[in-house]
Amino acid sequence: MAVYRFKPRLHSEWVLEKQSGEILPMGDVLRLLAAVDEHGHISGACQARGVSYRHAWGILRKAEAEFQAPLIETSRRRGSRLTSFAQHLLWANRRIDARLAPTFESLASELQEELQRLYSEEMSVLRLHASHGFAVEGLMRLANGQDMLPLELRYRTGIEALASLDRGECDLAGFQVPVAEYEKPILQRYMRWLDPDRMLLLHLAERNTGLFVQPGNPKRILSASDLVRPDVRFVNRQLGSSTRFLIHLMLERLGIDPKDVIGFDSGEFTHMAIAAHIASGMADVGIGVETAAWRCGLEFVPLARERYFFGINKELVGTQSLQRLLDLMNGDAYQAYVRDLVGYDCSLLGQVQTLEQAFGPEFACRR
Repeated sequence: MAVYRFKPRLHSEWVLEKQSGEILPMGDVLRLLAAVDEHGHISGACQARGVSYRHAWGILRKAEAEFQAPLIETSRRRGSRLTSFAQHLLWANRRIDARLAPTFESLASELQEELQRLYSEEMSVLRLHASHGFAVEGLMRLANGQDMLPLELRYRTGIEALASLDRGECDLAGFQVPVAEYEKPILQRYMRWLDPDRMLLLHLAERNTGLFVQPGNPKRILSASDLVRPDVRFVNRQLGSSTRFLIHLMLERLGIDPKDVIGFDSGEFTHMAIAAHIASGMADVGIGVETAAWRCGLEFVPLARERYFFGINKELVGTQSLQRLLDLMNGDAYQAYVRDLVGYDCSLLGQVQTLEQAFGPEFACRR
């Protein structure tokens, strides 16, 4: 089987420009601060970054001189930790990374496609359009980290992905559906693209969706009804996303006009971007999957359980491309990855279902 010669990777890195026009690169500083934050001392950060102790302190002292503010606090008992100033720098960088990650991954896939056209051999590539999520991230990393299953990714909302599948613009369309009381209105939103005669579902995972709040939940935010309080700042997912529609439904059922929620009109493209807003103090509460809250040290208030599927056309069944994907999804590496995601359940991972099996007799094939 032909393999990719090159795999494009895009990364964000920002600089600061002084009034004199001098440019201050932030990459080394931020990577070192992140390592100190993770390991709790300079020596561990140096080992992780592969730099000498002297060089690390040179980077930090130069940055402190430029900012005219300390970045590291050290003590014999507690080792080293970031100052409030450094923490804000680090969270600003994390917000940037979280916001740009979907765009960069999609652009990298487009570059991959362009590069491959320069070579004569053909390659069977599965085109994946999906809403952003940790299970999708892990699948992309494993698939394209091996020379066995090239996946071409475009991040889309669930509706956009299903519409792309209907038009033949992708092979797999990722979308999520909450269980219980919110399943029916979400399915109604997708209905025009859910054709039981043409479509099957590939089950990815179940996951917890809810509210992210500061450690200790200082504002005692316990449910969606608390979002309307005047002392609560909310950060939302982007327009068109199923998560945004879900919280809209929840508020409506509580008799709350979403316009009365401070920050409801905001929009972030990833769960990590939402979590980074809360962790950096830019908002009090946001909505997303539990994994993001855990990774950012936030508390999580569960609101719904969701099932995440890939919609596929029936013609894909029996092809080598789909079989390779199923082999990867059912393999030990990916099963272990999803199992370790906080708030995820991989019990049905890799199972192919009809719409009727997943959602009931309403989706029986038309005859």
